[in-house]
Amino acid sequence: MMPDGRIIDTANGNVSHTEGQGFAMLLAVANNDRPAFDKLWQWTDNTLRNKSNGLFYWRYNPVAPDPIADKNNASDGDTLIAWALLRAQKQWQDKRYAIASDAITAALLKSTVVTFAGRQVMLPGVKGFNLNDHLNLNPSYFIFPAWRAFAERTHLTAWRTLQSDGQALLGQMGWGKSHLPSDWVALRADGKMLPAKEWPPRMSFDAIRIPLYLSWADPHSALLAPWKAWMQSYPRLQTPAWINVSTNEVAPWYMAGGLLAVRDLTLGEPQEAPQIDDKDDYYSASLKLLVWLAKQDQR
Repeated sequence: MMPDGRIIDTANGNVSHTEGQGFAMLLAVANNDRPAFDKLWQWTDNTLRNKSNGLFYWRYNPVAPDPIADKNNASDGDTLIAWALLRAQKQWQDKRYAIASDAITAALLKSTVVTFAGRQVMLPGVKGFNLNDHLNLNPSYFIFPAWRAFAERTHLTAWRTLQSDGQALLGQMGWGKSHLPSDWVALRADGKMLPAKEWPPRMSFDAIRIPLYLSWADPHSALLAPWKAWMQSYPRLQTPAWINVSTNEVAPWYMAGGLLAVRDLTLGEPQEAPQIDDKDDYYSASLKLLVWLAKQDQR
């Protein structure tokens, strides 16, 4: 975290994005660090807010001529920010946080939630993912514990429908010997789903967040079954970092750091307090800390 409240992605040229801001805001609330939270939120709101739709520009590159070249949002980042604000209101009893959260969740419903193939889904961003005959979805953006919190806060059925339809879709995603979803999935108008052709058909660094959010919402979810089966088929320290769900090829390297933390959470294995060291980049450290937070919420 920079002094101005900007989280830098150390594995991607020190850019910033709404995902990182949202992760850090959640962790600041969990650690009762209001000064850090306010810095994070103020930088995010002042720098990334898209005033035309109430969401946030997803990426900030401090060394580019235009630091915000891509004007699209990332729905997972927006969701994380809104969820963190809602938790901040509960932690510090300041209604301004809840008002800000409500505005973001309303904007998400208006701009990113659509009904397609008989299902209500959240697009990964406002632009570029609705291709008329199919949608490209990122199932790691199905942040079930956040959607549940929004449903409890707003009493809007849309959030409950997103949960139930998201779970139904996840139950139908799964290919190859692993029966796992790919990072990106195409949902066709007839309801059939396939790995999205624009990305490698891998369960990889995006999709690993699927069991994190499923476990966070319900550690006994039946949707964790294929994840448990695949993870248990390897010794802990020899679990591949990814698998190609079309060819069954696995990564030539193993899970470590935050990926292993998600594995352990999914399998219900004992969790130690997170240890962050120099080997952990931004994403690995974030996953370790989010697993810790999920365990706190499960208690």
